[in-house]
Order: sequence, then structure tokens, then C-alpha cells
Amino acid sequence: MKKIGFLVAFFLMASAQTAFAQCAMCRAVLETEDGGVKAEAVNDGIVYLMIFPYLLVGFALYFSYKVYKKKKS
Repeated sequence: MKKIGFLVAFFLMASAQTAFAQCAMCRAVLETEDGGVKAEAVNDGIVYLMIFPYLLVGFALYFSYKVYKKKKS
């Protein structure tokens, strides 16, 4: 079970770098703006929106592990 937890943690951390990416068109338009305040806000919004699917998957895995552990004992 420790191996699975390690692999899940590894893949979540590895995918965090790609969570900061955005489409090329949006990036090009936002970077041409003066100051880049909107670009930074869009990047923060994307990261904020990507947190919830990871939380949902984490909760689902936690509760399924809890049920599995309860059935085993």
C-alpha cells in the first residue's frame, strides 16, 4: 500500500508543473498587455480551478481506502 501512496504522490507532484501552463493563444494575448496584471490573475484562476478536481480525487481515494481497510479487518 505504501508503494501506491508513493506513486500517487509522485504523479500528483509531477503534474503540478503542467497545472501552471495555459493555452498558447491566451498566453500570447495576455502577455502583450502592459503590466501583466490580467495574465497573472488568469494564471492564478487556472491554478485555483485545478485544485478542486485533485481534492475530489483525494477524498474519493481516502474514503475508498477507509472502506477497504474496514472490510479487511
